[in-house]
Amino acid sequence: MTELECWYALDSGQYLLDATRRAIQDLLDTSFGYHILQLGVSGGQQPLCQGSPINHRLFCASSPAQGVNLVADAAELPLESDSVDAIIAHHCLEFAARPHQVLREIQRVLTPQGQLLVVGFNPYSLMGCNTRVRGLLRDPLWAAHQPVSEHRLTDWLHLLGCEVLDTRWLYALPPVGHGRLRRLMSHGDRWAARHNLPVGGVYVLHATKQVAGLNRPRQPLLVRGKRLIGLVPKPAPVPTPTPRGGYLSTDIPPDEGSLAA
Repeated sequence: MTELECWYALDSGQYLLDATRRAIQDLLDTSFGYHILQLGVSGGQQPLCQGSPINHRLFCASSPAQGVNLVADAAELPLESDSVDAIIAHHCLEFAARPHQVLREIQRVLTPQGQLLVVGFNPYSLMGCNTRVRGLLRDPLWAAHQPVSEHRLTDWLHLLGCEVLDTRWLYALPPVGHGRLRRLMSHGDRWAARHNLPVGGVYVLHATKQVAGLNRPRQPLLVRGKRLIGLVPKPAPVPTPTPRGGYLSTDIPPDEGSLAA
């Protein structure tokens, strides 16, 4: 198990994992297709994609583990372009050496109008402050953490031609303490999640891959002008007037002898 999977195996990690499952379930219910891919961690439990109605589920990780059926680097996915209908990126960006390249690969393999769910830690939260301090103290997990904020991720997705549809915020208050204190913390966390306050320690961003419209190539103005001029009827030739009793230079003159007669 990785350091992050060990954290998810703790009580607080299981609490967050359950909250994440509830947050994405209705999004998974409306995602259809042939293939769904999850990148990242599962916390030693069933993958988040397990609740999807899509039958063919791929769980990709960088090393073999239970439930992993695709071992690969997320920055170089061995999948065809436009082949996966839905993707769950579970903390795979913020712990990657090249997060932007990972996002490019996700966009590449996602089908047009495919659904993308990105789960990440919010650096602008109580948990974000805690993880930053632990990273400075050289904690094995958080020292390798490179936070990707929701705002930054939105900019990246727009550059890649994706549209952000919704963002949900979870884990505003961690499940600490016992008894009455624990119940108060859980109640406050559920209240913040119900009102979707952007103070949660984790965000779930929902986006879709857009496809640029196919436009007919614009013809040069000169070519179009010629075609329009060709549609205008040309004026009929006007006959040249002939002088009275005379003849045109192109006519055959009368025989001089006949004139003398």
